[in-house]
Amino acid sequence: MRSHVAAAVLALSLAAPTAPALAQESVAGRWITQDGDAIVEIGRCGETVCGKVVKFLKAPPQGAGQRDVNNPDPKLRSRRLLGMAVLTGFRPYKGNEWKGEIYDPKAGKTYSSRLERADANTLTVKGCIGPFCKSQTWKRAR
Repeated sequence: MRSHVAAAVLALSLAAPTAPALAQESVAGRWITQDGDAIVEIGRCGETVCGKVVKFLKAPPQGAGQRDVNNPDPKLRSRRLLGMAVLTGFRPYKGNEWKGEIYDPKAGKTYSSRLERADANTLTVKGCIGPFCKSQTWKRAR
């Protein structure tokens, strides 16, 4: 009996590292930003989840080749926004919530962030400075 319990505990402990990988898919997909400016594709990036700008729905001021001109690091100002990760380092946090960082290319600032699926087609995206957060609602792209 004890050997069966020990085997079950061992099996569960070996399976535990795969649990976050399955949960990460809950925010995965293509999402339209609240302003309708772009589509961000969220998926796995190594051990974490990230989101990259994959399409502009409204042309940015400098066109489709828009660069990261507001970045505080001069070395990064020449990188293109299209294909750039704006959500980085997301990991499961509490319940259905994910915690990581969000980069706002319009302001050139990075904030702590949380993601939470409100339903199958709605994602709540929060950018926070300390305890103060601003929320956006992103809709699933079809």
